[in-house]
Amino acid sequence: MNRFTLKYELDLGFVLIAITSSLKDYRLAFKINRHISKDFARIEDLSVPLASSGHSFFSRYIYQLPESETDLFLLANKGTEGYLIPEMKNVDYFILIKNFIDQEDIDQLISGLNAIPEIVVAAEVDPAKLKSKENLIF
Repeated sequence: MNRFTLKYELDLGFVLIAITSSLKDYRLAFKINRHISKDFARIEDLSVPLASSGHSFFSRYIYQLPESETDLFLLANKGTEGYLIPEMKNVDYFILIKNFIDQEDIDQLISGLNAIPEIVVAAEVDPAKLKSKENLIF
């Protein structure tokens, strides 16, 4: 009898920016909206099933680029029952960018985030190197 092996690879067609800041999520969204002319709006919390304690909920904001299919999500790394990306506990928030965006635009976004005084650091992260990258697929 022949055996077939199915290899499952996650579609990581997004860009991930890690943000360290002591601000609450709504204050961070406000500061980003004001300083770099975005319009993040709160949407339903992201629910992620955890092996040990059921589900954890993470605050989530969205901004859609005008005349584009590009979506930016501001996600809290700390949720009700744990971390969205446990291997990056020193990161407070992530900006996940779905669909196409130019590298120059990403660099401009990161420099704009780093110019906000309340943000300690914002840097691009390679999602393929994360162990819990499946938590970022929604």
